[in-house]
Amino acid sequence: MSAINRFLGDSPLRVVVKLIVVSFLVGIVMATFGWSPWDVYYGVQDFFVGIWNLGFDALYRFWGYLLLGAAIVIPAFIILRILSYRR
Repeated sequence: MSAINRFLGDSPLRVVVKLIVVSFLVGIVMATFGWSPWDVYYGVQDFFVGIWNLGFDALYRFWGYLLLGAAIVIPAFIILRILSYRR
């Protein structure tokens, strides 16, 4: 088995035929739904931008929860340490 066959997983001619058939089927499906390659590109781009924004929104909420909890925990810790220091 040659390096090209190993890389492609089959003979080059068979791979080309398979790619043509799959491209044709995907083209039919995309035409049925009225999609263009640019629609797919913008959809993927919007998906990753949404994930990115959700990630930073989650970090912002985490930071808010941390500060809210620290506003109660830190003073309580200090008071408890002062009260246990007297003993």
